Amino acid sequence: KRKSCDKPTAYNRPAKQRKIITKDTPRTSPLLPTCSSRQNLTLSDWMMVYSFIDSHPNVTQAEIVEHFKSLKSGALVFTQSTLSRKLRERPKMEARVNDNPNALSSKRPRVVTRPDVERALILWIRHMENKHEMVTGPMLREKRK
Repeated sequence: KRKSCDKPTAYNRPAKQRKIITKDTPRTSPLLPTCSSRQNLTLSDWMMVYSFIDSHPNVTQAEIVEHFKSLKSGALVFTQSTLSRKLRERPKMEARVNDNPNALSSKRPRVVTRPDVERALILWIRHMENKHEMVTGPMLREKRK
């Protein structure tokens, strides 16, 4: 025969220790940077980086990254490897600006695989705007099909 077991007791958690905050200690001691994570830069931002590189030819890529990270008005955060890659893509990016000046606010190139469909959509949108109709994304997708 088996012995009967004692019933388990309730688990006693240790009490949480509270941090004692006095009026003399600051709430947060480290200063948080305004923009700590990387971001996708627009074509206009990269053109600004290229003009800085042209005006400062003897500056290393790491120094360029630090310069733009420490700007007071709108810091641009990117890595040295990203800068190196974008320097290789510089002719393509400058060609995009020359082909379409409105592309300065874009972050990636707009690829059109069917120019005939693109042109038809533009004509349809203009027609709808002349009729004072609102065009939505789902409507454009259906029209594209």
